[in-house]
Amino acid sequence: MQPIREKGMDFSVLTSVYKKEQPQYLQESLDSIFRQTLPPTEVVMVCDGPLTDELDQVIERYAQQHAEMKVIRLPQNGGLGNALREGIKHCKYEVIARMDTDDISMPDRFETQIKYMEEHPETDVLGSWIDEFIGSPSNIVSTRKLPEHHDKIREFAKKRNPINHPTVVFRRTAVEKAGNYRHFLLFEDYDLWVRMILNGARFHNIQRSLLYFRMSNDFFYRRGGQSYLHSEIELQRLFHQSHFITWGRMVKNILIRTTMRWIPNTWRQKAYLSFLRR
Repeated sequence: MQPIREKGMDFSVLTSVYKKEQPQYLQESLDSIFRQTLPPTEVVMVCDGPLTDELDQVIERYAQQHAEMKVIRLPQNGGLGNALREGIKHCKYEVIARMDTDDISMPDRFETQIKYMEEHPETDVLGSWIDEFIGSPSNIVSTRKLPEHHDKIREFAKKRNPINHPTVVFRRTAVEKAGNYRHFLLFEDYDLWVRMILNGARFHNIQRSLLYFRMSNDFFYRRGGQSYLHSEIELQRLFHQSHFITWGRMVKNILIRTTMRWIPNTWRQKAYLSFLRR
């Protein structure tokens, strides 16, 4: 059933799923999308390669219940950047909201962000804080807070990712002008934000949490090791080559990240939940 548009501009929701994700988490994520105070005009879900039968069953059930849901199936898994790049091609609307398939949007998330985008046409990328939870959204373990205004966001981006990717709403024209998403293992979003900043896009972060972000021991485990560090070093080199950061800032960033990727998982978890979430 197509939702009635009583308030707010038309907008798309863009999400991507792959075979290792949990059907229950996907269901909770989709419920949070379709139970918004301002429902999306369309939902574009990219299936990044073949999925499990259980995931397919969840997707099929929601697609039958919601005519505004469009399912795009890719023959092979190509990574999040490639999946989102393809998904944008299938979005009808200029304003696109991102959503991950294991997180939960708060009920007024879209209404809050779409209203802001309507009132601030100069803003190209809009994010918010996130409440990070383990097990249940009632068990909040930390909040990732980010700077509000563009100039501070730009400075923050020289050290760390300035936007919580699952919360983002952006204008597709600005994304495409900067080259769109591309494959960049684990840093597809950070790579895009910096290219957009350098291309003149304007950023803003709403100063409250609009999404519950799922964490687990696996979350911290994935942020360690050689592959994560290699991708991170390559990203810092690109930032330096594009003159976004100085040589000294690049070296400092790499040294900090090298330490974080090679410390034990329990230490990394403590660092994330204390120092990195202040």
